[in-house]
Amino acid sequence: MSELWLFGMALAVVYLLPGPDMILLLQTGARQGKSVALATAIGLGIARACHVILAALGLAALFKAAPWTFDAVRLAGAAYLLWIGIQCLRSTLLVNLGDGTALHEPRWRGAIQRGLLTNLLNPKALLFCSVLLPQFIDPQGGPVMAQFTMLGAMLVSAGLVFDSFYAVTGAALGRWLQHSPSAQRLQQWLFGSLLIGFAIRLTFVQQA
Repeated sequence: MSELWLFGMALAVVYLLPGPDMILLLQTGARQGKSVALATAIGLGIARACHVILAALGLAALFKAAPWTFDAVRLAGAAYLLWIGIQCLRSTLLVNLGDGTALHEPRWRGAIQRGLLTNLLNPKALLFCSVLLPQFIDPQGGPVMAQFTMLGAMLVSAGLVFDSFYAVTGAALGRWLQHSPSAQRLQQWLFGSLLIGFAIRLTFVQQA
């Protein structure tokens, strides 16, 4: 466990790469405000915790043994991302957000669920945990499960830090765009198209 700094650097690189989670947070922050975006980040954090647990239980081995399970999760995740992207393209423009929060009450449950499903239905996230975490397990460094738990906690905590930043950034973007309908429309089509693009890419993802 002497290479924790290297593990932290690897996490930072991964969380800085553009992906569906980042785009979802930016889009949610811009359209529904900081509170709803932070709720989405909580959902993403819960999903990552589930991936860590599933990786510890060896679900990646199930994907290898029964490839149809990987394909089922992959296609479900792609369909969900496609649905979110289409909803983004069809949504109306922002109107007088003021402090960057949505006009109606924040839909905490829906936001958490959206973040949870977006990450949980992405088999690449599970495979990432299954591949990355064991590389930093030291058989001579104490109980393996305790090390796995600590690394998993670091992964989830780092994700929450980066996700919170993207949520706040998206909210700031929404406040900046609220007086420019043309800029809002551009942002809407950009984020929606990116989510649809990630859905299409996930459709063609294959196991290594």
